[in-house]
Amino acid sequence: MKTSPTQQVKAAFGEKAKLVSAVQALATDALWLDRVNPEKGLSSISSAKLLRLHAHLSRAKEQFGSRDALIGAILTLSQRSKDDGYKTHLSGYPIPRLLDLHDSLGKKPSTPAAAPAAKAEGARKARTKKAKLKAA
Repeated sequence: MKTSPTQQVKAAFGEKAKLVSAVQALATDALWLDRVNPEKGLSSISSAKLLRLHAHLSRAKEQFGSRDALIGAILTLSQRSKDDGYKTHLSGYPIPRLLDLHDSLGKKPSTPAAAPAAKAEGARKARTKKAKLKAA
């Protein structure tokens, strides 16, 4: 049975205030773009969003250490390491979006020569599937 976000917070942190303080500890200038309403703060954000934010910030800190390192990894994967305009554009993205972009770039074929081979493999599988359906 799936647990609710409140139950997940209680199991992992004990109470929401401890989760908020854990997110605030991870939300340093090296990782965080502060877009939170200063009057309301992080405590007004839902438990589900805080859990996701904590997971994203933890992953970014463990894998990359800082936003700049993550942006550098994205630039390297996209083969645009010298593109300062793109780097500036990426610096405005929040951590979850940067992680998603990094993950999606990591799934693409690394060399242009590998792309046609992967496409040919997919076409071969489709032809085989069509032949099986036709025979049945």
